[in-house]
Amino acid sequence: MTLTEAKTLLQANGQEHVLRFWDTLGPAAQAALLAQIATLDFAAIGRMQALLRDAGKPASQAAPFEPAPVEAPEGDALAAHVAQGQELLRQGKVAALLVAGGQGSRLGYDGPKGAYPIGPITDRPLFWFHARKLLGLKRTYGKPVPFYVMTSEANDAPTRACFEANDYFGLDRQDVFFFTQGMWPALDPQGKIILDQPGHIFMSPDGHGGVLAALDRSGALADMAARGIEHVFFFQVDNPMVDIADPLFVGLHAAKGADMTLKVCKKREAHEGMGVVVVRDGAYAMVEYSELSDEQMERTNPDGSLWLAYGSPAIHMFSRAFLQAEAARHMPLHLAHKKIAMVDDAGQTHKPAAPNGYKFEKFIFDVIPNAKTLVTLAFDRAEEFSPVKNAEGNDSPATAKRDLQAKWRRWLAQAGVTLPDTLPVEIDPAHALNAAQLKDKGLQIG
Repeated sequence: MTLTEAKTLLQANGQEHVLRFWDTLGPAAQAALLAQIATLDFAAIGRMQALLRDAGKPASQAAPFEPAPVEAPEGDALAAHVAQGQELLRQGKVAALLVAGGQGSRLGYDGPKGAYPIGPITDRPLFWFHARKLLGLKRTYGKPVPFYVMTSEANDAPTRACFEANDYFGLDRQDVFFFTQGMWPALDPQGKIILDQPGHIFMSPDGHGGVLAALDRSGALADMAARGIEHVFFFQVDNPMVDIADPLFVGLHAAKGADMTLKVCKKREAHEGMGVVVVRDGAYAMVEYSELSDEQMERTNPDGSLWLAYGSPAIHMFSRAFLQAEAARHMPLHLAHKKIAMVDDAGQTHKPAAPNGYKFEKFIFDVIPNAKTLVTLAFDRAEEFSPVKNAEGNDSPATAKRDLQAKWRRWLAQAGVTLPDTLPVEIDPAHALNAAQLKDKGLQIG
């Protein structure tokens, strides 16, 4: 992009202030700023400005809702879904999509969250556990489950370096596809793009919902189509216990002909910070915990169970066709009032003491109402969910390691092995994906 092109574009969109420090910049800074301007999506910025204008208006009263029905297959139905999922894995029709754009800063770790060491004995990183499960699936079913990893601008290079340093954790490189999520500018209250340096636009990730546009933009969706992928397992990087592309989940999703299937689990307590899947006006939707009243969260059924008993930990199955269709849509935008470093008219950067600007994100669950068929599947969180979100307390490295080892001890007990509680345990997912495989393959100490 040339300076003339940038001026024309910015003036047409009322953002010419972005170049107000142009004459003070060196050649490298000028080139970098032009490169940033070339990436701006002014149609999206227009939608951001419209949302900002509407932000002060009274919110319409949300329609009442009911908890979505939850599937819990048993007996012959469960066996049939598992068999169908296994066959799809044998046919190579399943891929895994990992959202891994976050940093480990909340954990006191300088690097991608996926590189955070979580192995109870080995300190192996989160990425290791996810990749080794995919290797275990390939060894079990004879076909790879291609691994699509969404990074961010901040952690893309170190994420790739982590995979390189670990020889891709045993996976074939051709089956791992990295792509970066989009970045969006922040706006001030007047809808103007914020500069955090005289020659730099403040940018932030466009949210986990940005995965759809990023899949399309990067060629990942085209790669899936070329490989014959029909079903895509979606998960987040911070859960080392996730059961990637388990046959029941895959098979149920396929049997129902679903656009989207969500795993849900019993909430730890009424106020746990998890969204809930509901039916509102005849359509499925996700309601964030922050949108729920205390009365709604604490309401109980006649038997004493929570009315909103199940929460969503962001473990989903999508049909590839649905992802392709949704990538072409404009997703709803969500704004957050934040403290954002900003330059003044003298070109000096200031860090505000109070929120001064707005970031915008897209959320993946906003596709839910567009799904013609949607299914929710209940799972046991003790087996599949213990995220690493906080440095201490619940959902911390300590609780994840505790829950991992409890799970592996249950597997060992089913294999006839009992170990002292004081002896740490760690099982390579590529050796055994479940208790039955561990019993069949036996133990390998090392």
